Amino acid sequence: MSEQHTYRVIVRGTWEGLTEEARSRLLAEAADHGMASMRFTEEGSLSYEPAPLKHFSMRFVVVSDAADGEEMAGAIAEDRAETALRALGYGFRDLRSAVTDLDTMKVNRKSRSRR
Repeated sequence: MSEQHTYRVIVRGTWEGLTEEARSRLLAEAADHGMASMRFTEEGSLSYEPAPLKHFSMRFVVVSDAADGEEMAGAIAEDRAETALRALGYGFRDLRSAVTDLDTMKVNRKSRSRR
């Protein structure tokens, strides 16, 4: 079995072609999708600002083969974002992702003398 890595992926995009119903729903639910909702989850957490209703981001946790690397983790997250947004009836474009491999990330801990 190959080694698995855990990735945190932020997928960003732009709303496009939103129906009036979709726009109204996004504006009505905006308080549930602000800064406090930003969590990395397998299904993704959506966040956006209601004014202007232009850009959004989704945060994902992706576990995949380390050999496939960050590029594959980004592709998986973008696919999940597309699926979720289409299921909600939201139009979008220009998806791009930023990936962090949690298994190779260096953590700089402050020494006890600095606390």
